[in-house]
Amino acid sequence: MAFQNPLLYLLGFKTKRANLYCLGLTAILCSLFYLVGLWTHSSSTTASAISSAFSGVSCSDQPNNTITTTTTTVHLDFSAHHQGPEPPVNDEERRLDRIPPCDANLSEYTPCEDAQRSLKFDRNMLIYRERHCPEPHEVLRCRVPAPSGYRVPFRWPQSRDSVWFANVPHKWLTVEKKNQNWVRFERDRFRFPGGGTMFPHGADAYIDDIGRLINLKDGSIRTAIDTGCGVASWGAYLLSRNILAVSFAPRDTHEAQVQFALERGVPALIGVLASIRLPYPSRAFDMAHCSRCLIPWGQNDGHYLIEVDRVLRPGGYWILSGPPINWEKHWKGWNRTREDLKTEQTVIENVARSLCWKKLKQKDDLAIWQKPTNHVHCRMNRKVFKHPRMCQAQDPDKAWYTKMESCLTPLPEVSDIKKVAGGELAKWPERLTAIPPRISGGTLEGITAEIFRENTELWRKRVAYYKALDNQLAEKGRYRNLLDMNSFLGGFAAALVDDPVWVMNIVPVEAEINTLGAIYERGLIGTYQNWCEAMSTYPRTYDFIHADSVFSLYKDRCDMEDILLEMDRILRPEGSVIFRDDVDYLVKIKSIIGAMQWDSRIIDHENGPHQREKILLASKQYWTAPAPDGNKGGSKSASL
Repeated sequence: MAFQNPLLYLLGFKTKRANLYCLGLTAILCSLFYLVGLWTHSSSTTASAISSAFSGVSCSDQPNNTITTTTTTVHLDFSAHHQGPEPPVNDEERRLDRIPPCDANLSEYTPCEDAQRSLKFDRNMLIYRERHCPEPHEVLRCRVPAPSGYRVPFRWPQSRDSVWFANVPHKWLTVEKKNQNWVRFERDRFRFPGGGTMFPHGADAYIDDIGRLINLKDGSIRTAIDTGCGVASWGAYLLSRNILAVSFAPRDTHEAQVQFALERGVPALIGVLASIRLPYPSRAFDMAHCSRCLIPWGQNDGHYLIEVDRVLRPGGYWILSGPPINWEKHWKGWNRTREDLKTEQTVIENVARSLCWKKLKQKDDLAIWQKPTNHVHCRMNRKVFKHPRMCQAQDPDKAWYTKMESCLTPLPEVSDIKKVAGGELAKWPERLTAIPPRISGGTLEGITAEIFRENTELWRKRVAYYKALDNQLAEKGRYRNLLDMNSFLGGFAAALVDDPVWVMNIVPVEAEINTLGAIYERGLIGTYQNWCEAMSTYPRTYDFIHADSVFSLYKDRCDMEDILLEMDRILRPEGSVIFRDDVDYLVKIKSIIGAMQWDSRIIDHENGPHQREKILLASKQYWTAPAPDGNKGGSKSASL
């Protein structure tokens, strides 16, 4: 007998009981399907975990083909997965993990003024003492250390008279110049009484003597150059008279003389009158000075006086003290014959006349000549003075590795014999903001009076912004020696004129327009420089460096790292830098200076965050070479 269909059987029950059976059967079936699904999911997860645990392991790694079970914990990942990939780290960035320090014996390394390298060059006309930079394969890529015990210099004006011995550990001058009051050693510091070979009563009294012969107070004299400067006391004491002097001397004539000047907070560079032009434009200085600077002015047909004439402005003064001036009184002390000294002075007088200079005064140990305000008469008297001839087809402002010429640099033409060639300069301080004659006369192509005024106002606002960002720049006296690596019209320096600082304005030789002459016409100082090479100055020269568009200018010209290492060399410990450039350059700079152990941060442009040009504030950490006995003395060591 066939069984009855179960469903029909169920339908035969009463309605209430049938509903209960349906609900129960439905629940059982749902539970059954749920358990089957759960078992299927857990099996695939376990298999996946086991497969992941053994991925990359070959069968041969398991002895006797035995599989070892590993318990794997699966963690839920709640991180976002929509970010872009991290930029790749290139080989250069890996290499820049840490730029090492140089050896401690390189604490005074000046690459282009290296004494050992100079010995390979001609001694004629002091060529061996000129700039001679390392070949690319010789360039050191390490950080020059400060000497052990280095201390932050005294603040101006105290620094004019005192320098820490640990910063310039050289006592030779205290012995060699003991009787001439150059410098004295006292306990842990040097003292500078202000003396000099030709001013035993001090630089102040010596300058007063000059002031009795020419006017140093009316603002007509603002820029000066001191050749063979010693420890630059002449330039140091001129500062109180609002006269800004560039002092220079060869590195090895007297040990550390320029280094002493810079530690004192006085403008100075390593340099020499030899076979190439001084790195300044024509008509730059109102006054030139030599106090027993040992330069053979009369030799080589007056070659060196011809160069002084090039950099001296129309109507400027040349001051000479020391041999042969007043030889009648001093010839025995100078250990020379009367005839020799008399002949030397006669030669100098003749060269000065051939340059059309007028001898204004000679009193006691001082003699002063004045350059003419134009060359109207000078061109006429070339029939009498056949040497030096007037230079032809030359750029008088070109002065970077430019050979000196034995010809007279002609002054710009004038329409009237009473006119000042090149334009008359305003007196200081009006001179700072007056339109420079090179601009008003149209000499600088593309730069107008309106551009000059706008640039001056622009930098006034920018420096105010800098001071809001860097409270140390705003703190008067915190910085003294400043460097502007790409000065254009000197607006950065002009905006700081009321602060107790001086600024060395650099016009790179690669700049599109040579504006250094206009900077001098403003009453500021500066020099030329190729930043692919080292600067002619000692390590730790500057407290603060400003680098505006420097790395944009030097793109593809040389390695960014080399420029930054040179900046590190010439920046004092705890000194600061402001970079202004395109943000792409600043990001790269930040990476490199991080490897140099500088602290830094990128700031928005003063006009807001939408400008591609940004500002990078950076500061150099304090660290020194280890002490000779290995005791670090509480300072950060060079092994950092």
